[in-house]
Parts: sequence; structure tokens; C-alpha cells
Amino acid sequence: MENGVISRAAARIRAAVKVRLGDLRQFRGARAAGQVLGQGAMTQAMSSDHAERSLMLGGRIMAAALPRQRAIADLSEVEFRVFSQWGEDGIIEWLVSHLRLPNTRFVEFGVGNFYEANCRFLLLNRNWKGLVMDSSADYMRGLRGEAIYWKYDLTAVPAFISAENINSLIAENGFAGPLGILSIDIDGNDYWIWNAVTVVDPAIVVCEYNPIFGDTRPVSIPYDPAFTRFAEHYSGLYFGCSIAALCHLAARRGYTFLGTNSNGINAFFVRNDLAEPALQLVGECRAFPSRHRDSRDQAGHLSYAGGTERLDLIRHLPVIDVVTGKSIRLGDIATPYSNRWLREMQ
Repeated sequence: MENGVISRAAARIRAAVKVRLGDLRQFRGARAAGQVLGQGAMTQAMSSDHAERSLMLGGRIMAAALPRQRAIADLSEVEFRVFSQWGEDGIIEWLVSHLRLPNTRFVEFGVGNFYEANCRFLLLNRNWKGLVMDSSADYMRGLRGEAIYWKYDLTAVPAFISAENINSLIAENGFAGPLGILSIDIDGNDYWIWNAVTVVDPAIVVCEYNPIFGDTRPVSIPYDPAFTRFAEHYSGLYFGCSIAALCHLAARRGYTFLGTNSNGINAFFVRNDLAEPALQLVGECRAFPSRHRDSRDQAGHLSYAGGTERLDLIRHLPVIDVVTGKSIRLGDIATPYSNRWLREMQ
């Protein structure tokens, strides 16, 4: 009997030990897997960091090669791209190097995850201080978890921007007052947002325009605080304002138009009292049309509409003439494009 009890007890002990050994093996396996995963994540982070260093090195070489204190034909001559969507990095670098700015602070909104943005190169290359905002809370949360967020003086705020909240958003985050650069790109109420901004006094304003609206009439989408680009029209082509509308607003607010990037997306303005050092070097302060074809069909797929075909898709939609205040349809504009733009879009 005693031997039987001992045998059963021994069997239970052996079973328990076996389970514990199994648990230990699983733990060790999980730890090893975790180490591998951790090493993989670290390797990926290091690779990303090295890639960004390479981009920065290339950007600094391009920045050093920019023409200094000599005439350029137009802003397209100083374009280069590191993190900007098109050639804005080079244009901003050229402007900053030729202007006397009040400080090294920027505000940029409509930045997505801030990897492709107008002011990222400025932040990394010149160590500026910045406030960035986007309607995606996930993007802003992700940005706050990146190394760039502690390496540089950056504030990331999730917000759906409107004319009613833009001033409080800027002021509450400590950026009211003089500003080096204000960059606006929200694919919607861009004109109305710049028109509403009063709490900052930027030296440079970068603002997106919609080249599909043409270059002859100062028109913008009607103001709607809830405007979203693809909800208004499936093509995604109905948003923002014409370059003529931006130039009208800039003149009214005391800014000089310096030109646009060659892809016909972003316009650059400098406060009148600061503009002369750059203005005297630019042969022609011109706006470019666009050739990009990012239209969508009703299923959300790229449809590649180009040229004046893009305007045909949205000609029935309303715009506001910002000079007269009258509402018209895009199709009511008899000659939306200058002859030069028509030639350059072909």
C-alpha cells in the first residue's frame, strides 16, 4: 500500500515537473521569440533612421548648391524634394536663406503623419520649432511616439480645422504672435482658413491652390466648416480655391506673391515689408498649371483625368467669386484658363 501511495505521489510529481518544464520551455521560447521580434523592430528602426540620414545628407547637399544672392528665372529653379510632396523643400530653403525672419517657428496643418510635409526638412535641417495639426488622431498619436518628437521641439495636435477654431488652436498651443512660416494644405477650406487667421503674423505663407479652377477668376468653394473633399464629389477634384483667389487675399492681407512650385500645387507669399531681398532675385513671379491626374471614378479608383477634362467633371458645382461675393458654377466661367496655362497643360 505504502509503495503504491509513493508510486502515485511520484507519478504526480513527475507530471507536475513535466508541466513545469513545458511551461519553462514555452517561456524560454516566447522570450527568444520576443528577443528576435525586438531585434527585428530595432533593426527596422535603425534602417529607417539611416534612410532618413541619407535623405538629410542629400537634402543638405542640395541646399548648399542652391543659388545664393543671384537671379533666378522663377521659383521652380530652386526646387528640390526631401520630405515635401513636390519641390517645396528647396523653395522654402531658398526663401529662408534670403529673408530676415522674425523667428524660427512654423505652423503647418493638413500634414497627415508629417512624413510628407512642407516643414519637416526645415525642422530637421535648421532645428526650427513647430506646431503641426491633422484631422487624424491616429496620425498625431503615431507622430508623438516617434523619435522626432523628442529630438525636436514639435507639437502635434489632432484637430478638424475650421475658420471658427483655427485661432484658438494656434493660441492654445503657444504659437500666437510672430511666425516664420504658416503652411496651409487641408484640401478644402484653405482660402477661408487663411482669411480667418488673425493670431499669428507669419513672414512666409505657403498655401495650396486648386489649379483645376483655372488662373483667371478669383474663386473658392463656398465655406462649409464640415467640408471633406471626396464627400463633396467622388472625383476628389472639387476643393480649395484658384490661384487668383489666393493672390487677391494675399494682397489684401499685405503679402507679395513670389510664385508657385512647378507642379501647380502650392503658392508662396512673403509679407510685404520682408519680401524685397527675395523679390529682386526672382525674374518672374508666376503660377504654374498642373498636369497631375489624381481623379477618382465613382468606385474610388484612379481614373487619370487630365487637362481640361478634369474641370468638365466638376463644372456643375458652385464656387464663390471672392471679390464680388457672388455664387457661380465653375462651368459659368467662360475662360477659366489663360492661353499660357492651356499651352502648358497640353
